[in-house]
Amino acid sequence: MKDDQIDLVIKLIRKHLRKTELPIVSLLAKKRYDPFAILLSTLLSLRTKDEVTAVATERLFKLAKTPETMLKVPAERIATAIYPVGFYRTKADTILSVCRDLVQRYSSRVPDTIEELLSLKGVGRKTANLVVSLGYSKPAICVDTHVHRISNRLGYVRTKTPEQTEFALREKLPLEYWSEYNTLLVAFGRETCKPISPLCSKCPVFACCERMGVTKSR
Repeated sequence: MKDDQIDLVIKLIRKHLRKTELPIVSLLAKKRYDPFAILLSTLLSLRTKDEVTAVATERLFKLAKTPETMLKVPAERIATAIYPVGFYRTKADTILSVCRDLVQRYSSRVPDTIEELLSLKGVGRKTANLVVSLGYSKPAICVDTHVHRISNRLGYVRTKTPEQTEFALREKLPLEYWSEYNTLLVAFGRETCKPISPLCSKCPVFACCERMGVTKSR
């Protein structure tokens, strides 16, 4: 696609997804959950289906709602509450480590910068960007496998890793789209622009797409 087609592409994908349920972390932000909830829910969502993350998040926040109160909950109890998210025991330990860091280093407040969030054990660029974007409504570009794949498939960027995609998008994606780009492309990637055999016959941006790497479609 040509760079100046991005406005049209975003508009068409928005329209296509009007009745599609948003990714779980985006839904939490829409319901005005605080940055702490966004942070922990994002940690739970890694390698876990949204429906599992949603239930696990609800059970977790019945145990505690702040870093201080979460630290009073035993790791085993947290693990039980978040099961069956992927790597639930490891994530229980990560949650406690993050809460300890928040209390000791940030007076229990979740940082609002990428750099500070990345200093928390277990927090990667995807999580940090989501917290800044959805938790604080500040410009940030979260790049997961869907965003990386679709941005390259469209021909909007030509990169090899999600991190490279993030920095390429920072250079060219209009600032007004930064916060919603992940939400749109994750939903679009799950429903239409699938990793294998995408539904090109139903794609609203087919005319703009270079279909990079697509060898089979429906």
